[in-house]
Amino acid sequence: MFPTHRPRRLRSHPQLRRMVRETTLTTSDLIYPLFAVPGESIANEVRSMPGVYQLSVDKIVEEAKEVYDLGIPCIILFGIPADKDTDATGAWHDCGIVQKATQAVKEAVPDLIVMVDTCLCEYTSHGHCGYLEVGDLTGRVLNDPTLELLKKTAVSQAQAGADIIAPSGMMDGFVTAIRQGLDEHGFEDIPIMSYAAKYASAYYGPFRDAAESTPQFGDRRTYQMDPGNSREAIKEIELDVAEGADMLMVKPALSYMDIIWQVKQASNLPVAAYNVSGEYSMVKAAALNGWIDEEKVVLETLTSFKRAGADLILTYHAKDAARWLQSIK
Repeated sequence: MFPTHRPRRLRSHPQLRRMVRETTLTTSDLIYPLFAVPGESIANEVRSMPGVYQLSVDKIVEEAKEVYDLGIPCIILFGIPADKDTDATGAWHDCGIVQKATQAVKEAVPDLIVMVDTCLCEYTSHGHCGYLEVGDLTGRVLNDPTLELLKKTAVSQAQAGADIIAPSGMMDGFVTAIRQGLDEHGFEDIPIMSYAAKYASAYYGPFRDAAESTPQFGDRRTYQMDPGNSREAIKEIELDVAEGADMLMVKPALSYMDIIWQVKQASNLPVAAYNVSGEYSMVKAAALNGWIDEEKVVLETLTSFKRAGADLILTYHAKDAARWLQSIK
């Protein structure tokens, strides 16, 4: 009798669908981004990212406790300093905002993994990810001098208690420089999650509101990747693997799932996908207007990142996703 094969047989019951599901999202896959600012009792909602806040260190600690209680294993910290300068002093100073937040979180929630964004754009007065030539208004970062700043920043973050260093500036050789700096200071056991394939994306707009990191002139296309390139992503990840990266990241995630898949196939390292601010804000805006079911769309989207090959997902939806996953039987 036709048809002999009936795939619907395995879809007939919720528990049966659960048993044969090929890709499963769990809270262990999630990493929650947090934005630290100077002061006390501060929680400034980011205008373009409903539900996301700039938080003072005391509030960061409160969030960290909640994240840990939800079963999310890791946060990533970004910092907005009180003052910015051309040397990105706030990024590598012992009393920098990320250093303070890291110390406070590790004291309050020692078993929560603290990843730190190791970049300079939030800390430079011009908003670019490193040193520029004096008078240069194009945004062409000087690669090799910037490596020294990144090395100092990573060491300072490790000294503050960071568990994972995550360089995001897309400088050539940044994994080597940071690995050398960490090892020279006795932090050979701290892993590096490289933003290995980070594209010059329009999806970053709301993040720049949150991190106050919009370039004052020019753009970042001389150091972030061209969205039209995929083979270049494999070249980038191969270089970072050779330099000693322990984990790799693709950013953004939603429009780059083909890149996530290619990176996963090309490497045996854990692969992270960054569900970036623009992706988050589009979903939140549609949900607030009643146009979509937020829970179903978020969980479907996060699951799709895993199906594409991501082992870890950095997402502003992490807390909501953790609660929704707990309610699923």
